[in-house]
Amino acid sequence: MQSPLLTERLSITTLNIADANFIFELVNREGWLTYIGDRKIYSPEDAQSYIQKIIDSSDISYWVVRLRQDDTPVGIISLIKRDHLEHPDIGFAFLPSFTTNGYGYEATKIVLQHFIDDTEHPFVLGVTVVENAASISLLKKLGFQFQKEIEVKKEKLLVYVLAKDKFHISEITKRFFDCFTNRDSAVPKLDTLKSICIPEVRIENVNGSEVIYNLNSFLEPRKKILTDGTLIEFEEKEVYENTNIIENIAHRHSKYEKSGILNGKKFKQTGHKLFQFIKTNQDWKIKSVLWKDDKMY
Repeated sequence: MQSPLLTERLSITTLNIADANFIFELVNREGWLTYIGDRKIYSPEDAQSYIQKIIDSSDISYWVVRLRQDDTPVGIISLIKRDHLEHPDIGFAFLPSFTTNGYGYEATKIVLQHFIDDTEHPFVLGVTVVENAASISLLKKLGFQFQKEIEVKKEKLLVYVLAKDKFHISEITKRFFDCFTNRDSAVPKLDTLKSICIPEVRIENVNGSEVIYNLNSFLEPRKKILTDGTLIEFEEKEVYENTNIIENIAHRHSKYEKSGILNGKKFKQTGHKLFQFIKTNQDWKIKSVLWKDDKMY
């Protein structure tokens, strides 16, 4: 990776020798020593040698995560192909003062996107010691699922796995939910549906009497109420999913929560969507959506 990967808050760049002082600080923090291990780096010079070994290895990639506002290094993301694992293993570590701001999720997600789009590997692994609850939580949030427990050098490790296809389907689903948001003056991105759905997509509402839409008949009334003041401060997000993938077709049960102000009255509501996906020309698209709201509260 030559140019940095950018998010709204972060810049992710390839590790280089100039990062020695930061690496020296990071690997000697309690969290690193407890959950990753002592790399016996006792000076910035040791850190330079450590970095050079990483740079020289074809099986290891490290990225430094920096704040865009002032270029402060706050953490690292790694991808390592280990001899005892079938697929590359993603890792992450952040300075203690930057572990509760969502930076780990934000940075790891964009690195995963870059890696998955740039490799033939169908899976990515996440491996952690049993005691590292924070890493386990982040892996689950990123969509990794527990696969097995292994023992390496008499240490028990948990192995989580993320399928490339599952990652893309999850990203498409998130874009589907996000495109309706007008909370905090956000502009709804309803035209996103044209890029993530097949042209013949079928969208079906089974609340009471059944209503079936094509893409245009679904979009037009929603564009109106989301922009004319009828529905404001609206947000819809997935809170649970179960995805089944069979070659080039997939099915996803998604439970969602939504809230907003409809005709001047606040509301919250949950419900269920059933997505069907199809993979064409190596790209996943939504083929159909069926949804039913729960009782409003």
